[in-house]
Amino acid sequence: MKRLPLRFAQKDESNIVFVKVYDSVSSTGDRPRLSINEGKNYSPMDMIIIISSLFIAVILVIVAVFGIVIYKCRVWSYGRILDEEFCEDIAPIIFSYQEIEKLADCFKEKIGRGSSGTVYKRTMVNHQKFVAIKRLDNVLAEGEREFLTEIKVIGRTHHRNLVRLLGYSFDGPNKVLVYEYMSNGSLADILFAPIKQCNWIERIDIAHDIARGILYLHDECEMQNTHCDIKPQSILMDDSKCAKKNYFGLAKLMKPDQTKTFIGIRGTRGYVTSERHRKLPMTVKVDVYSFEVVLLQIICCRRSMDQNLLEDQVTLEDWAYQCFDSRDLSQLIGDEEVELKQLGRMVEIAL
Repeated sequence: MKRLPLRFAQKDESNIVFVKVYDSVSSTGDRPRLSINEGKNYSPMDMIIIISSLFIAVILVIVAVFGIVIYKCRVWSYGRILDEEFCEDIAPIIFSYQEIEKLADCFKEKIGRGSSGTVYKRTMVNHQKFVAIKRLDNVLAEGEREFLTEIKVIGRTHHRNLVRLLGYSFDGPNKVLVYEYMSNGSLADILFAPIKQCNWIERIDIAHDIARGILYLHDECEMQNTHCDIKPQSILMDDSKCAKKNYFGLAKLMKPDQTKTFIGIRGTRGYVTSERHRKLPMTVKVDVYSFEVVLLQIICCRRSMDQNLLEDQVTLEDWAYQCFDSRDLSQLIGDEEVELKQLGRMVEIAL
């Protein structure tokens, strides 16, 4: 009574046993096999449909699994870039304003303010990498055009003497730029602060850095462009005191075959050429003029205008020319020991 098919059989009160038997039993006495046609018959077309449906279902499941895995990997990678580090070999990252707020820790650590907005400092997680986040304030139509110009210019430039743009946000009225952080401040902080002043050799290296950056913008960049606002405040210094130009918001893009263009008077007083005041055609030489003024400031470690000095020394350019004309260049550097031949060459270039 324990052998199949009676193992699970049960008796009712009339002692009648119900036994299920197969139509045929193999000659060896083994348990018979069910045919695929038993219970229900399937036509060849039905079998094709069933197999095809199963195959499609498996493919869809595989695609869904891969899609979920790829999506999670992308989200993880993007979050890693946002929270930990920026890859310097890729294009500027586009952020939403909410992501910028998270990155800037709700704009708590303010380090400076310019004519177009406020700059904040942020420490990147784990890698201790710093970034400078500039939020543009009260952006009107003109400011929006400057913002788009800045993105267009910096996104296409990559040079050791230009500040690197890491990302930006163009979310409605909120416009933010994310730069690499320059730990030594601006050139103005070094030249005009007695505590941070560099020696003569370091100042020569700074002048070379600035010149290389201007050369790249004018002749080596894919699209020729002018900076239009070169001054010590817009030249930043990194950890090794390498000079890098910052803020391209006033930059005027020029086509490769375009040599002159008309613009309004823009820039900073004391660094603007007379052509700009008379609204004459502008060329890339406006940057050369500004660089000449900055070069004199690098030589003398003073501002272009200083009302606290003697009357004939108030304007740096005029005073430098007087000293050059009288062959008395030692007045420009005070007690600092420099090679006079090299000093004369630099003053001559600046003038």
